[in-house]
Amino acid sequence: MADIKDRMKNGIDNAADAAKNTTDKAANTAQNARTEGQGLVDRAKETAHGLMDRAGDVAGQARDKAQEWVGEARDVAQHAGEKAQRWAGDAYEATADQVGDFGREVTNLVRKHPLPALLIGFGVGLLLGRTARSI
Repeated sequence: MADIKDRMKNGIDNAADAAKNTTDKAANTAQNARTEGQGLVDRAKETAHGLMDRAGDVAGQARDKAQEWVGEARDVAQHAGEKAQRWAGDAYEATADQVGDFGREVTNLVRKHPLPALLIGFGVGLLLGRTARSI
């Protein structure tokens, strides 16, 4: 009987050891899964931070490019304005020269023929007066 009792005790001890080993394995597996899960979460956080940093960099580059384009557009507009100003100045000078030449020719013509110039001026004045009165 002592032999059966010892075998039963050994069987119970073996079953308890097997149950403890199984429980330890399950706990280790759960701990490993938690550790792996935490690692996945950490990697996901790092990836998200990396994406946010990259998005910030892209936004900064877009801002810099837009500022560069604005600067270039401002330079083009300024150049076009300077060109238009030069063109207007040249046109003014050419017109002033032509008007000055015309004025000198009329003055010379009036000096050469004073009486006909006076009569033409009087006639033009009468026509302008009648036209202004009828309006």
